[in-house]
Amino acid sequence: MDNQTRKNWHRQDILAAIRKCKGSLAALSVEHGLASGTLANALVKPWPKGELIIALALGKTPQEIWPERYFDEQGQVKKWPVFKKNHAERVREKGEQ
Repeated sequence: MDNQTRKNWHRQDILAAIRKCKGSLAALSVEHGLASGTLANALVKPWPKGELIIALALGKTPQEIWPERYFDEQGQVKKWPVFKKNHAERVREKGEQ
């Protein structure tokens, strides 16, 4: 993987591509049952669900749009951290027992 293919798409390039096919990022958010500003989060920080929605709308994979989020400097797939259960999940499980 060379340096050019390792670069994330510029935020404005993503927005321009979405405008061409979906009208706006807000419209794409609403189309997927999200609040109008929700998908904007994926443009500034990793959010796999949002990245996938955007990528599919553009006919791409999230890895093509945000390679820096998915691959290290050697082109190897990055390991995603495993998050512990949040408080709400623990409370819900206690209530089911």
